[in-house]
Amino acid sequence: MISSTHKSPIGTLTLVSDGEAIVYLEFENNKYPAPKFPKGEDAVIRQAKKELDLYFAGKLKDFTVPVKPEGTAFQRACWKALTKIPYGATRSYGEQATKIGKPKAVRAVGLANGRNPIPIIIPCHRVIGANGSLTGFGGGLPTKQFLLELEQGQQLFR
Repeated sequence: MISSTHKSPIGTLTLVSDGEAIVYLEFENNKYPAPKFPKGEDAVIRQAKKELDLYFAGKLKDFTVPVKPEGTAFQRACWKALTKIPYGATRSYGEQATKIGKPKAVRAVGLANGRNPIPIIIPCHRVIGANGSLTGFGGGLPTKQFLLELEQGQQLFR
């Protein structure tokens, strides 16, 4: 596994690759930091950086870089459901719980989203409170708001 940093409009991101897929994307002040790996770059990291640049420029809506998030079966189901939320759309935690067939697991879905090891690419920022409020996000609420506004075409620079 190798890691590389990448400057973005929301700060420096750290990408970790296992040679086949991105396994972590970490914000500068991440609540759950990724393990430390030797610095380096491979084709997967280069693809992720290119796609992130296009995303932040408002030119990419669907990431194609391979990802391999590690977690429990429940967490992986939650993260897979996140990838089904269309660019520019939002869902509530309750809607996400229903999507994975566990309509009463709203809090568990929230906890799983909070442990998403590959934010942005696996778009946990698209999940909001039932009343439309912005709720927890590993990159901080201003970053979550920035990403949602970016996807609405309201903000291209920070």
